[in-house]
Amino acid sequence: MNLHPFIHTISGLLLPCLFLLGSCSKAPQSNDAIKMHEDDPVMSAQNIEVLFSDSGCVQAKLTSNLMNRYVGENPYLEFPKGFKVYMFDSARQVTSTITGNRGIRKERLHIMEAWGNVVVRNEKKNEQLNTEHLIWDENQHKIWSDVKVKITRPDQVLYGTRMESDEAFTHYSILDPTGEMDVKKDSI
Repeated sequence: MNLHPFIHTISGLLLPCLFLLGSCSKAPQSNDAIKMHEDDPVMSAQNIEVLFSDSGCVQAKLTSNLMNRYVGENPYLEFPKGFKVYMFDSARQVTSTITGNRGIRKERLHIMEAWGNVVVRNEKKNEQLNTEHLIWDENQHKIWSDVKVKITRPDQVLYGTRMESDEAFTHYSILDPTGEMDVKKDSI
């Protein structure tokens, strides 16, 4: 019996099958298999807590359900599912809080912006600011809003077109204020 044609037929069928099996690997063949887009976050974390300190003293704490970190010329942190910032005094007591539906923190500039149902509370004075956009400059220790604001005090409610304050929301000024205000007789 001549096996030579039979072996050629088998080898002719096996060689393509082996080639196909060798190319069906689950492992990436090169670094090109996993590509990140420039606008993709380089890191994502859930249920985070970030502490801000100066000379070892904790000044603020930020919590969020989701944080994305982006790098590049202007690196930033994004909080697409909302956040809460707690401001502390030197005795580590909460003086004020800032919450928002979405936020970003520009890492090099140390500036945080918040959008959507932004609420700032001064816990000691029991005062609250409501707005749709807020900027917090960590270096200057100031917050401000360039859109309509509502400030609720224990005895009155004030409205304005813009507002500027220290980061603890203890001393603030409102532009174009409206609302109920107490005015002393001799001040008019």
